[in-house]
Amino acid sequence: MSLAPTTAPQATIGHYLDGRITAPSSGRSQEVFNPATGAVSGHVALASTAEVDAAVASAQAAFPAWSDLPPLRRARVMFKFLELLNQNKDKLAHMITAEHGKVFTDAQGEVSRGIDIVEFACGIPQLLKGDFTDQVSTGIDNWTLRQPLGVVAGITPFNFPVMVPMWMFPEAIAAGNCFVLKPSPIDPSPSLFMADLLKQAGLPDGVFNVVQGDKEAVDALLVHPDVKAVSFVGSTPIANYIYETGARHGKRVQALGGAKNHMVVMPDADLEQAVDALIGAGYGSAGERCMAISVAVLVGNVADKLIPMLEARAKTLVIKNGVELDAEMGPIVTSAAHQRITGYIDTGVKEGAKLLVDGRIFKGTQAGAGCDKGFWMGGTLFDHVTPDMRIYKEEIFGPVLGCVRVKDFAEAVNLINAHEFGNGVSCFTRDGHVAREFSRRIQVGMVGINVPIPVPMAWHGFGGWKKSLFGDMHAYGEEGVRFYTKQKSIMQRWPESIGKGAEFVMPTAK
Repeated sequence: MSLAPTTAPQATIGHYLDGRITAPSSGRSQEVFNPATGAVSGHVALASTAEVDAAVASAQAAFPAWSDLPPLRRARVMFKFLELLNQNKDKLAHMITAEHGKVFTDAQGEVSRGIDIVEFACGIPQLLKGDFTDQVSTGIDNWTLRQPLGVVAGITPFNFPVMVPMWMFPEAIAAGNCFVLKPSPIDPSPSLFMADLLKQAGLPDGVFNVVQGDKEAVDALLVHPDVKAVSFVGSTPIANYIYETGARHGKRVQALGGAKNHMVVMPDADLEQAVDALIGAGYGSAGERCMAISVAVLVGNVADKLIPMLEARAKTLVIKNGVELDAEMGPIVTSAAHQRITGYIDTGVKEGAKLLVDGRIFKGTQAGAGCDKGFWMGGTLFDHVTPDMRIYKEEIFGPVLGCVRVKDFAEAVNLINAHEFGNGVSCFTRDGHVAREFSRRIQVGMVGINVPIPVPMAWHGFGGWKKSLFGDMHAYGEEGVRFYTKQKSIMQRWPESIGKGAEFVMPTAK
């Protein structure tokens, strides 16, 4: 069974400024593709600095009135937005599949995880409560407030064009900020649809703006004096650039970078479950996830048992156009990404890893009618990968799974802790002691025990360690609320309790 496409080729995809879609004025644009067919589905505008300035000005103008609303009234807009999202979630999923290529069921999951964040943001009155101390000193009370920053920006990647923006703007807006979103130009359409739903929900014009674009738009946001904070998700080199540039210009920055996620399989693990986990986490969304498992760490003699099972499953992946409901994996997002991933597979062979399943041989004609010009690749499986190889050290961001053999649990932990990335990790075992030691000693930000992709739920927050996160606060959850607000401490007393005479010493509790 397949789903009919919902979008037709369109004119240039523009920006969303001050409550309406605006025609681009920069004269620059780039093509938007359907990765499954390789066909151009539209063109997306690439904003000039002037267009970014206009978006920030719109947000700045809307900020005083929006931030002054009681939190409950802002929450009501989020509740209406939530209702509209639930009514339109399949439409959003279709947009994702059409421009990103991930299978429709995976796109539905992406939208659902984004909706979770909106639900969390609906509780903003509770999340913004401060602390109060009566009689902190004689006649003096002390309390704290959390207040919005002003105009904040989000720069988001191609692999989750709905979920990752929702990691950012629902909490930011609910907390009283105004938001400028710069989505990936590879799959820009969902951003405008979300903007329209926010307007339908009653969000005032200017509170949420979208600028399509490339590095020029990013740099304009990073240096703009009215942008108080920037959230980013993408590769580590760009995350580092975003962090350093934004911080140099006085901004609060939260920049989530790359990953090389390991999954340890202990000898006592349920091998069928472990294989299911590796196949889904390694090849789901064509490996284009920052939480994808790209390294299987096989402990002791488990490799000889597990690898034949893994090889057989990798060879039978159902790879089709994402609109086919039985598809397990769709195409690679762009031709350039396909070439990059192919280059890594070539490198792995040259470095001496054993190639068990070669994704390079999969052709678009195997994916179905009309797919011969799409960006297709099968799942790739390597054995005998070693830590000195590029395919182990570097993020491939594609359907390439490498197996590393280690002698024991301690070697597995040391291997993972030595890697420069620390985003996600998993361990499959039945041993409670091993699970506890792994959770405590592994130097990674998000840990799964018999859970291959441990993406935290909306109220916990997302973020890695080491070169997977630049900044001090994780995305969404309570840390997200703290990131998008600043604390103010107020001390108060009244004239009747003030003694006579100047005091020249540091005030103390009396």
